[in-house]
Amino acid sequence: MTPIYRRIVLKLSGEALMGSRQYGIDLSVLKAFAEDVKEAHDLGVQIGIVLGGGNIFRGVQAAAAGIDQVSGDHMGMLATVINCIAFQNALESIGVAVRLQTAIRMDQIAESFVRRRAIRHMEKGRVVIFGAGTGNPFFTTDTAAVLRAVEIDAEAVLKGTRVDGVYDKDPEIHADAVRFSEITFKEALQRGLRVMDLTALTMAQENSRPIQVFDMNQKGSLKRLLLGEDVATLVKE
Repeated sequence: MTPIYRRIVLKLSGEALMGSRQYGIDLSVLKAFAEDVKEAHDLGVQIGIVLGGGNIFRGVQAAAAGIDQVSGDHMGMLATVINCIAFQNALESIGVAVRLQTAIRMDQIAESFVRRRAIRHMEKGRVVIFGAGTGNPFFTTDTAAVLRAVEIDAEAVLKGTRVDGVYDKDPEIHADAVRFSEITFKEALQRGLRVMDLTALTMAQENSRPIQVFDMNQKGSLKRLLLGEDVATLVKE
């Protein structure tokens, strides 16, 4: 079984870690996701992970409530680090070697992001988790995932969501929604499809980094995607 990618960045939203909870982290979901990452890692794939922080704090909502957006975004970056520490712990508990790197210096908690060091960790068989987004306000963790993928020369960004790909409209609302097996960046942008935010999509397009959108809640779907099964929508040039 030969995986289709040698090195990837996996993007998971903070909301994905909530499970059926209203906020925070569902430990059973955390454990299930960690087991899926281990399956992928056991294939020999080098894995970087970017986590959102929306299950703990959302800078955009805070800005709407009266908190300065830069401060709110900084709070959101710290929320991602909480999720990253939890995911690191979950992976290490099942025998996966992990390094956590953050875009904001916090030496007592994690390494600072250093591109060459991250690549070296991956080459040594360690999963690298990238926390604190890009380290800058006004950028989403979607953009952070694509940025890290370009920096570490990952072959693709795999975005784990609640649905098994990209649809022409929301499949959770519309029963007649049509799923795409493949779609170009141009078409996704023209249709206004919510693959990733505009900055992330544009960066992926300009740097020829395909995005695969799949259902992370389907047990084993990450491994199946990496083995070439049709469980995702491929967004490409």
